[in-house]
Amino acid sequence: MAQVLERPEVQDVPGIVRLTPRQAAWQRRSVLVLTLVPFAGLILAVATLWGTGLSMTDAAIALGCYVFTGLGVTIGYHRYFTHQGFTTSRPVRALLAVAGSMAVQGSVLAWVADHRRHHAYSDKEGDPHSPHLEESTGLAGILKGLWHAHMGWLFEDKASAPERWCPDLARDPLMVRINKLFPLWMVMSFGLPPLLGYLFTGTLVGTVTAGLWGSLVRVFMLHHVTWSINSICHFYGERPFRSDDHSTNNWPLALISFGESWHNNHHAFPTSAVHGIKRSQIDVSGLLITFAEKVGLVKDVKRVTEKQLRLKSS
Repeated sequence: MAQVLERPEVQDVPGIVRLTPRQAAWQRRSVLVLTLVPFAGLILAVATLWGTGLSMTDAAIALGCYVFTGLGVTIGYHRYFTHQGFTTSRPVRALLAVAGSMAVQGSVLAWVADHRRHHAYSDKEGDPHSPHLEESTGLAGILKGLWHAHMGWLFEDKASAPERWCPDLARDPLMVRINKLFPLWMVMSFGLPPLLGYLFTGTLVGTVTAGLWGSLVRVFMLHHVTWSINSICHFYGERPFRSDDHSTNNWPLALISFGESWHNNHHAFPTSAVHGIKRSQIDVSGLLITFAEKVGLVKDVKRVTEKQLRLKSS
């Protein structure tokens, strides 16, 4: 994602800037490649199932990379860097930033800036990915809105300025360094699975299939799970708590999103590091944060209080 923002702010909305034509073209091409190539990899990977099936090695590599990079987004990018739901040491902070970067959803400053802006204008003008701002009506309007929220917004020539939305990270030399190295983290994200495939199997076939499942299919799945929180979880589901937007809870997405789909819970209590408020609400990210707190890796974990629950209950 382009980071050098040279054009003035858009429509007098603070912190929203327009990319130059060159930056916008690079943005669209990058997004196109990073969406179409993993999709092509998914098709090829499925085709291999008719031959040898999915090996345990490929499954383990894909699952391990999905968990590592997915938690980098949910615990790192989202609950820690964006909402500051807990505090931790510099080494863990760096690890979370790198893990989130390897999810290939944008650099740490860009991701956090977009998400803080989303909360500031949730489902209102200025929200980068609301499904409710489409002017068309009827089914066509619904589909256009969902497309925009899911991935259409990634092709636009507007961006959230990190200097406005995450000045804390923009002033942190460690985060700035990790942010600048985003291309390296992408290369590692795509290159590590086939390398592991070769180390475990010692064969060209094992290298290629590990790359298909651990790199391309994993990125495809993680992208669309994350994007579904922006689209589906602002359109369909339950709303047990009052919030100034259309955020919803969706239990079918809970496990594969590591608890992010308890989205109404999150928008009602955005600083809480734990999104699964009820015992039945599976929140892998919240459970891991709680475990990390018990062993001393994180501290000052923010949680919802009983008083807050009563005040926001629908």
